[in-house]
Amino acid sequence: MYLITNREINTNKTGLDIFGKKPNVKGAREITLVNVKKKGKSWVAKPVADTLSVQTLKELKKKHKIDIDVNAEWHGSLKVACEIFEMATETKKNILFFVHGYNNDIEDVVKTVEDIERLYDVIVVPFTWPANGGGALSGITAYSSDKADGRQSASALNRVVGKIQYYHLLLTKARIESIRQRTEKKYPDNHAAAKAYFTELQEKACQIKLSLFCHSMGSYVLKHTLLTTDSLTRRLVFDNICLVAADTNNKNHKKWVDRLDVKNRCYIVINEKDNALSASRIKPGDAQLARLGHYTKKLDSPNACYIDFTKADGVGREHSYFKGDCIENKTALREVFKGMFAGESVEDELKFLADKNTYVLVSS
Repeated sequence: MYLITNREINTNKTGLDIFGKKPNVKGAREITLVNVKKKGKSWVAKPVADTLSVQTLKELKKKHKIDIDVNAEWHGSLKVACEIFEMATETKKNILFFVHGYNNDIEDVVKTVEDIERLYDVIVVPFTWPANGGGALSGITAYSSDKADGRQSASALNRVVGKIQYYHLLLTKARIESIRQRTEKKYPDNHAAAKAYFTELQEKACQIKLSLFCHSMGSYVLKHTLLTTDSLTRRLVFDNICLVAADTNNKNHKKWVDRLDVKNRCYIVINEKDNALSASRIKPGDAQLARLGHYTKKLDSPNACYIDFTKADGVGREHSYFKGDCIENKTALREVFKGMFAGESVEDELKFLADKNTYVLVSS
């Protein structure tokens, strides 16, 4: 798997120990790509080469039919994008970009990625930020530290989203141009028919969907990308944006959620009994209001579909109810997450409660 990170990287160490607990020494917006592979019971982690050779660029240009100047400087992220896109095409799997939450060290992140890929049959690309917290008993100081790191990491996530959009357009450009030429040849004088035909062919050709999944404080990081004037998360990049157990204020969430642009849906998933968010809310400070991920009032963003899993079988007081025991044998719950993570619409499988503006599982 490939991990995108703004953590410091120590190449003098081995395995997952190369990932540090602080932001990159060059600044919190600096991002690094790391290739992580399992070898026996341990992990091998190697940063991706920063600059690509002319020979490598020629090979990528020929194989993927991308319009690039091979004499210009291109970074290793181009090669990674080509590999992930090729893997998705060959396996017919959708791509899910994942932003984790508070108190997640790198081992937690890798294990969660494995669980998501196994449960939902998607290719997961995580963005991991320095959210090590300090353990369950670390208290207010570590939580506040993670929030500060989350705010600083927003600029890095903003850059990541920009690169995702750029490479996706680059890799699909040749395919789109071929469809355009085919359409013009078939309907040279009928604009309406040409438009419909182009859309039909494009949908068939571009079946790989890109979605974003932010868990817990990952939604807080995403929120802060929208507070910058050059926010790239306002662009039409993802099919679905899924905010699950969002550890950010419910109050005025409409202001930033409405700025998110998606091709399909923006989902906000809630559990009123969420133990972690209940604990999060009692942290001192004026900003620590009711959390978006466990509050079913003032759900007023027309840009969002709110899903309340509070009474869903197996969820209980869980915070990470998209994995683990609460999901393994709960087919209905798992299918909803599977659809969301695959860029699909899931409302047809749910019951709408107009008085709360929420969807719930029919069986709940």
